[in-house]
Amino acid sequence: MTSITDPPQGSFRLSMLINDTRYRSYTFQFIALVVLIGFMAYLGMNLVSNLAAAGLNISFDFLGDPAGYDINQRPIEYDSQSSHLRASVVGIINTLIIAVLACITATIFGVVAGVLRLSNNWVVSKLMAIYVEIFRNVPVLIWIIIIFSIMTVSMPSPRAFRGDDPSSSMLFDTFAFTNRGVYTPKPIFDSGGWIVVAVFILSIIGIFAYRRYATKKLYATGQLLPTFWPSVAMFFVPAILVYYILGRPITLEYPELSGFNFQGGIQLRGSLIALWFALAIYTGAFIAENVRAGIQAISKGQTEAAASLGLRPGRIMNLVILPQALRVIIPPLISQYLNITKNSSLAIAVGYMDVTATLGGITLNQTGRAIEAVLLLMLFYLTISLLISAVMNVYNNSVKLKER
Repeated sequence: MTSITDPPQGSFRLSMLINDTRYRSYTFQFIALVVLIGFMAYLGMNLVSNLAAAGLNISFDFLGDPAGYDINQRPIEYDSQSSHLRASVVGIINTLIIAVLACITATIFGVVAGVLRLSNNWVVSKLMAIYVEIFRNVPVLIWIIIIFSIMTVSMPSPRAFRGDDPSSSMLFDTFAFTNRGVYTPKPIFDSGGWIVVAVFILSIIGIFAYRRYATKKLYATGQLLPTFWPSVAMFFVPAILVYYILGRPITLEYPELSGFNFQGGIQLRGSLIALWFALAIYTGAFIAENVRAGIQAISKGQTEAAASLGLRPGRIMNLVILPQALRVIIPPLISQYLNITKNSSLAIAVGYMDVTATLGGITLNQTGRAIEAVLLLMLFYLTISLLISAVMNVYNNSVKLKER
């Protein structure tokens, strides 16, 4: 039987764009897109005409001018005579460093706290509840300032390490904790050093691939393959073997006290550490609630059925509960990662030079190019947010329930 809205095969009429249900949604989406483009074009033309009337114009030539200011946390080479563009790149890298570190740490805190909050141990459960309620109900800016203040007040100054044997006050003669930050060894890569790094990264990928294979084999055949010790071996053995075969191409530069400060190594400034841990523990409290909600969304019968088969509680959580709970956990987790990236703009409160402090702060004030600087900032945060959403959505699609 032919539907009234279905035209004869091979024919097409413009009225089908509205009357045919196969094309109607596309028509309305196209109309909405055209209206949106027209509205944005109107705003853009209005902005350009108003700037022209005021004798101003939009130009990004200022990015090539010397910046004229220093940046305390420099992951790449930079000095005051570098361009504003390079200063912005340094700020972008600093922002990405904080975002990556905080996302990883917040995920660890959140998963651990979320699982432990459901523990049968009353003390552990209540401690996790206190952690969640305290940290998520106090603004993250307050936590940033508190952690930064604790570091600057409680940590010793570098001059406290002076004496006959300064290394005796360092942790393992390697790490120095001061009110100016933490000093750690710096890796020095010789020829072949990056090969060791590549082997290490491939080992990590191999661990995930092996564990995924072991899980699939368990579900398909019921055969339980060992995962812990093979994962540990894959993590250490290949990289160590390549490291010694290539003649130890990676060495360490240790921090040493010189004058009134440490020289050499890597300095993790107090502002970076305060921002990192404040974002991690604050967002980790929200992630813990997401994890708890995801676990509780799984029917209790799943746990009872798995226990009746003789599975231990740890196996039940890893093989039965968490794989199903991920479908509930991942969507809100994406929002938390986006919040971490955007909340990193609070870095200016403790003097950490992220992209908001460089491009949106000093560069904007020096050049007076407020519109250009804000547009670039918007473009950066929009791009990062879309990339995070895209990557996490791909992972979310991989763990969602597959229906026949």
